[in-house]
Amino acid sequence: MTRIKAAAAYKRLDIESAVASADKHELVTLLFKALIGALAGVEVHHHHENKEQVREYLTKASRILVGLQGSLDYERGGDIAVNLGQLYGYAIRKLFAANVNLDTAPDNVAEVKSLLEPIAEAWENMDLSKPRQAMAV
Repeated sequence: MTRIKAAAAYKRLDIESAVASADKHELVTLLFKALIGALAGVEVHHHHENKEQVREYLTKASRILVGLQGSLDYERGGDIAVNLGQLYGYAIRKLFAANVNLDTAPDNVAEVKSLLEPIAEAWENMDLSKPRQAMAV
C-alpha cells in the first residue's frame, strides 16, 4: 500500500470514527466543514483547470447541502428552518449551474461560500451550555 493510499484510509477511518461518536450538533458541524472544504476544492481545481475534479467537488458540495436541507426540522425550527431550507436550495441551484457551465464556477462558489461560511462559523461556535429552544436542524 502506498503512503497516499494509507493516508487516505487513515483519514476515512478518522472521519468514520468522528461521525460514529458525534451528536447531532457535531454531525452538522462536520457537514459544514466538509462543505467548506469541497467549495475550496472547487476553487483550487478550477484554478488548475482540472475539470473532472471541479465537477466532483461541486457534486460533493451539492450532496452535503441536500443532506443539510433534508435534516431541517420544519416543525420545531419554524422560520429559521424555512429560511435555511430556501438558502440551501438556492446554493444547490448555484452549484448545479456551475457544474453545467464551469466558467461560472468561481463566481457561483464564491457567492455560496459568502452565504454559508457565516452560518457554518455560527454553528461551530454555538454555546451549547445554555438552555436553548428547538433547533432548526
